[in-house]
Amino acid sequence: MTGTNADSGWVRTWGASPQAPDAAVAALEPFAGATLRQEVRVSGGGRRVRVRFTNEYGTGPLAIGAARVGLAASGGAIQPGSDRVLTFAGRSTADVPAGAPILSDPVDLPVAALARLSISLYVPGPVASCTGHGRPVEAGWMIPGDAVAAPELPAGARGLLVRALISAVEVLPDGPARVVVTLGDSLVDGFGSAPDADRSWPDRLAERLAGRDGPAVHVSNQGISGNRILNGGHGDAALARFDRDVLATPGLGYVVVAEGINDIAISYAPRDDPFLAEFLTMFPGGPVTADDVIAGHRQLIARAHDRGVRIYAATMTPAEGMEIYTAAGESVRRTVNAWIRTGGAFDGVLDFDAVWRDPDHPSRIRDGFHMGDHGHGNDAGYRALADSIDLSLFT
Repeated sequence: MTGTNADSGWVRTWGASPQAPDAAVAALEPFAGATLRQEVRVSGGGRRVRVRFTNEYGTGPLAIGAARVGLAASGGAIQPGSDRVLTFAGRSTADVPAGAPILSDPVDLPVAALARLSISLYVPGPVASCTGHGRPVEAGWMIPGDAVAAPELPAGARGLLVRALISAVEVLPDGPARVVVTLGDSLVDGFGSAPDADRSWPDRLAERLAGRDGPAVHVSNQGISGNRILNGGHGDAALARFDRDVLATPGLGYVVVAEGINDIAISYAPRDDPFLAEFLTMFPGGPVTADDVIAGHRQLIARAHDRGVRIYAATMTPAEGMEIYTAAGESVRRTVNAWIRTGGAFDGVLDFDAVWRDPDHPSRIRDGFHMGDHGHGNDAGYRALADSIDLSLFT
């Protein structure tokens, strides 16, 4: 089976899907001459580290003036002795073309599973179009000037509201390891979970996998809030980004697809409310049917299987109580869920619908599992999803 680390040895241990600077990442204004310091929690450990920076939606070259990585300490500081200079083909600076990512050279840095890394990047020139990710669940700061070597968070730092210019961390593990990529929308992205607490269900899955015996399995979260399978809008459609965000993952062994509810909900949403109608204009493309969504899933399955990768699906969770909910959309959700459960097309099923649905009102999420909007989870809800997953799927 492909997907082991036997070829190059590298595995992805953290990821954030790049997005264009649209409404999802508009909180970051154009900037120049600044350091971005961002913390990420890895899923699995290793003895060497490299960082993937991204200018994939930039409209011009991205100049990297300096970059470092180290083990994070409290308050934005770096653990003493862990700071490492990042280079690019042996040089401390780099120019990243528009539309491209760049991998740093590897550095020796022992990292334990579930450790927190601090990544600092100095950008001397203007960044008018910043490739980012719309929902960071970990701390980040923008600091005036070149502060990559600062052991403590300097005065004048202000919080980042988006993930900016980084898309992955990869490690060289000490033994066999593979990666599970979670591909999906806001429920994968962790919308509704506590910030800076690593409470999404992929975070909890990483904790469970790190705590068991046997070969390591890392987790790369490729969720984008508002994402769809068939059409773009908030991030590229899953079909469009599958090669980059999933199949190109070093060490890939498994994929979990948790997509489709936005395709359905947006297609069948009521259009008589002016505010909701304006919101829906952010999602291009015509209405879709259950057969369309199923066909999209089949495409993902075929492309994964061509690479020898196991692909699992999560059933779509209830959403009655949200403004976007309709009975027609609910009927399509149930039809697609029935196909996911019984169609036999996937290598396995994660029945998230069964975990979250109210037994007395199956079109609603049970009380205590949603953030208050009847559609997105809270910490308890996401933990319940992760704890329901059969870890034997990842062996």
